Amino acid sequence: MKFFQKEISLTPQRRGFHLITSEILEQISTEIKNINIGQLQVFIKHTSASLTINENADSTVRVDFESYINRFVPENEPYYKHTYEGSDDMPAHIKASLFGASVTIPITNGKLNLGIWQGIYLCEHRNYGGSRTVVVTVFGN
Repeated sequence: MKFFQKEISLTPQRRGFHLITSEILEQISTEIKNINIGQLQVFIKHTSASLTINENADSTVRVDFESYINRFVPENEPYYKHTYEGSDDMPAHIKASLFGASVTIPITNGKLNLGIWQGIYLCEHRNYGGSRTVVVTVFGN
């Protein structure tokens, strides 16, 4: 079994949901080519951003995700105690926990085995989150 691991600093993004599949593949395409059956795990090293897999073709899906999650977890609620990092911080932590810190994708014959309309999202929950770091792990035969 082969294993490869790398940390990738993602391009800083504004608040919202952003496709990062190609940005990750650019960094690990050589390693994935050598895997016939395996997996890619992507883990984000932050508590106010998250990862998920969803629609990769219609950008309005990402806009709707942002609209919905902001209504589901609003800012400036009087019951928030963790407020010293800004009004978007505590809601960002909650949103990150709801979506999760990692995704796992099968690798088949040297390619990610995603559905035709699927892509990896960076879910940026802060107004000014900056560059985010992910750890990618490729393993398989």
